Amino acid sequence: MTRKSKWIVGAVISVALVGAGTGVAAASGGEEKETPITGSALEKASAAALKHTGGGKVTETEVGDEEGYYEVEVTLKGGKQEDVHLNKHFKVTGSKVEKAEKAGHKD
Repeated sequence: MTRKSKWIVGAVISVALVGAGTGVAAASGGEEKETPITGSALEKASAAALKHTGGGKVTETEVGDEEGYYEVEVTLKGGKQEDVHLNKHFKVTGSKVEKAEKAGHKD
């Protein structure tokens, strides 16, 4: 293989690798992956969140939330959602009620 051929092959491989990396970054959307709560921690976090909200249904959980050690999303009667933030000892540190989403309407 000539020197020129080696350079061309190297350039093609470099372009392909850069393109593949860009595709992966675009596909991930640049968002961090949320880690759900599991095991006995899920049971304890869910119980604490439901006690705080006075009922509802746990619809999503996350470990390592930016506002607490755990976050438990509870869907309340009427469709509103409340995000309950807990410390690592399952004590409520705060919560936020979000407006109910109307069917077929997205902001």
